[in-house]
Amino acid sequence: MTAFIVTGTDTDVGKTVFAAALAGALGAHYWKPVQAGLDEGGDRAQVARLARIGEERVLPETYRLATPCSPHRAAEIDGVTIDPARLTLPDHRPLVVEGAGGALVPLGDELLYADLFARWGLPAIVVARTALGTINHTLLTIEALRARALTVHGVAFVGDAVEDSEATICRLGKVRRLGRLPMLGTLEPATLAAAFANNFSLADFR
Repeated sequence: MTAFIVTGTDTDVGKTVFAAALAGALGAHYWKPVQAGLDEGGDRAQVARLARIGEERVLPETYRLATPCSPHRAAEIDGVTIDPARLTLPDHRPLVVEGAGGALVPLGDELLYADLFARWGLPAIVVARTALGTINHTLLTIEALRARALTVHGVAFVGDAVEDSEATICRLGKVRRLGRLPMLGTLEPATLAAAFANNFSLADFR
């Protein structure tokens, strides 16, 4: 059954919104293993609101850390050590797993998110903004994932259409362009579901 990692080129690129849209479209379970920052309930609460998949499909985090910063630092502030042995994939399928920030965000002294992704072995979707700088950031992310023998399923863009940047990334990165979520004036379950349906093909995720 279908399972994907959703990672990003940076923080605040729209990764959680895309993950919610994908989970909703697939009727999938959603899991964010480490949440750093608990304002408004964290990303799990946002996905529960936006994806409309039922509370039981929004799986609890393994670690909930108070400070909105890199997980390794948030854990240090909270006096917690993130143990990779506890970060085992749930058996639920379909499954959407969301990382934090970019692919090389650290979880501890020796562990990066990309290393954890490699242990899981799931195909990765890279969420990238369309703003200036995205070509460099996205190609570096793709290289970092492939250096760990991960399959890059494709790139999901977020923002206004920038055809040259999107096409250049996919040509140079030899990666599939999955689609682009436009900026939504009202971010609600119905508007997000419609935007995903209008800009992505569900067949690309089956």
